[in-house]
Amino acid sequence: MHATAASPARTGTPHLARALPVAGGAAAALAAWAVEVPLLGIRLSIRFGAMHPQVVGAGQIAGAALAAGLLGWLLLAVLDRRTPRARAAWTATALVVLALSLALPLAAATTVAATAGLAAVHLAVGAVAIPGLARTARDS
Repeated sequence: MHATAASPARTGTPHLARALPVAGGAAAALAAWAVEVPLLGIRLSIRFGAMHPQVVGAGQIAGAALAAGLLGWLLLAVLDRRTPRARAAWTATALVVLALSLALPLAAATTVAATAGLAAVHLAVGAVAIPGLARTARDS
């Protein structure tokens, strides 16, 4: 007989197990912003169409990261209830969404530095939130 570790989703604290990677993704985004903007002096600005360039601030970074994390949590909860391979389905979907999200900095950033900085923020959120949430999935 060999023992296996229980996944966090089955230990009785699934909400905490899922809240931590969501919060961690937002913290990673803010850490990336803190290095890029105050330390490196990068101006994270975007422009859509003919509008004036808009600077992306720490609040927008944190809000977008939290929104993405919460939507990922919601999708994982739905998949947990509907498919026996929730982890694989969720992880694949999350990686596709992360890849697609990189189109935003490529299309809207006003400088090469802003493009790289915003892409780094997206990748920082994904690097924390995706494996953290995937670990909590219930696979049969």
